[in-house]
Amino acid sequence: MHGNEVLGRELLLQLSEFLCEEYRRGNERITRLIHDTRIHIMPSMNPDGYEVAAKQGPDSNGYLTGRNNANGVDLNRNFPDLNTLMYYSREISGPNHHIPLPDNWKSQVEPETLAVIQWISSYNFVLSANLHGGAVVANYPYDKSQDQRFRSHRRTVNTPTPDDKLFQKLAKTYSYAHGWMHRGWNCGDYFADGITNGASWYSLSKGMQDFNYLYTNCFEITLELSCNKFPPEEDLERQWMANREALVAFIEEVHQGIKGLVSDENNNGIAGAVISVQGISHDITSGDMGDYFRLLLPGTYTVTASAEGYHPQTVTTTVGPAAPSLVHFQLKQEVVRKPPERKASGTRVNNKALQKKVVPRATRRGTQR
Repeated sequence: MHGNEVLGRELLLQLSEFLCEEYRRGNERITRLIHDTRIHIMPSMNPDGYEVAAKQGPDSNGYLTGRNNANGVDLNRNFPDLNTLMYYSREISGPNHHIPLPDNWKSQVEPETLAVIQWISSYNFVLSANLHGGAVVANYPYDKSQDQRFRSHRRTVNTPTPDDKLFQKLAKTYSYAHGWMHRGWNCGDYFADGITNGASWYSLSKGMQDFNYLYTNCFEITLELSCNKFPPEEDLERQWMANREALVAFIEEVHQGIKGLVSDENNNGIAGAVISVQGISHDITSGDMGDYFRLLLPGTYTVTASAEGYHPQTVTTTVGPAAPSLVHFQLKQEVVRKPPERKASGTRVNNKALQKKVVPRATRRGTQR
C-alpha cells in the first residue's frame, strides 16, 4: 500500500515462487493448501510510489519518500469511512455488516483504491492481510477509535470488533510463526505477543483493514514486517526465512469455523443470505451460489441463516480446532396468502349527496402542491 515499504512486495513475490516450487516437488502441506484454498496475491497496490522510492534506493531513502501514490495520496487513508457510519448505526441498532457505501464514494477515492474495492467485491474473500513496514507487529481491527479525541500515538483506546478474540488469534498465529515478532521488543517499541489492536496503537481513519471487515465478509489484519522500510538486498533472505512459515500458517487459518450452502427447497443456492452467530454482533453473507464461510474459534455456536422471502433456520453446531464444520441450511419459502375479499354490502351510494362533498378542482383557490 505504501510504495516505500518494500519488504512486503518482495516477500509476496517470493511466496508465489515458493508455493509453485513446493507444489511441483510434491510437498504434502503446500499441495493440500493449494488444492483446498483459493489464494490471491497482490504484491503491490502502489507501484508508482515504489518507483519513486526505488530511484533513491535503500541508502538515501527518506522516511516518507514514495509512501503516497502519484497523486500524493496515502492509499491507507483513502477508503470510504465506514467506521463512522458503523458507530452511528450501532447506536440505533442498524446493520453491523456490509454497510452501504456513500453515494459519491467513487469520486472520493484514488484509482488504486477503486480497483481494489472492485476486486474485493468480486470474490467472496474470507481472510486477508495487508503488508507494511516501519515496525514489527501484527495489527488487528478496529484501526479507528470511536472517540475522535484520540488521534495521536497513544495506547489508551482499545477498540475491539465483535470478533476480537478471533482477530487476536489470527494475529498471534503470524507473530508466533515469525522469527522474532512474538518477542515484543522490536524497533525500540514493545507489543505484548507481537500483536496490537490498531486503535490501541493509534487511531487511523479510512484504512483498508477496517473497510474489509465492515463492507465484505473478509477478516483482514495489518502486518508490519520490518523496522527498515526499505531494507538492503542482502537482508532479504534473512527476512524471507523469518516470514516464510508465518505467511503459510496465516493462509492456513482460513480453514477454521463453519462453512456450507444456503439453499431453497429445490436445492437452488440463495445468494446474500445472512449468517448470524448468537453472541457475536457481526454477520456475514452467502455468495452468489449460496456458499458461505464464517471464521470462528473452537466452541459451540447457535447459528441462524435468513433471507428475504424465506423462513429463517437455526442450528447448533460445534467447531473443532482442526477443520471447519460443515453446516448446510435449507430455507423454506414464505407463503403469502391474500386476505379474503369482502362481499359488496348492497348499500347504494347517493350520487347527489356525494357530489355535494366533492369540490371541483377549478374552484379551489390559493392552494399549492
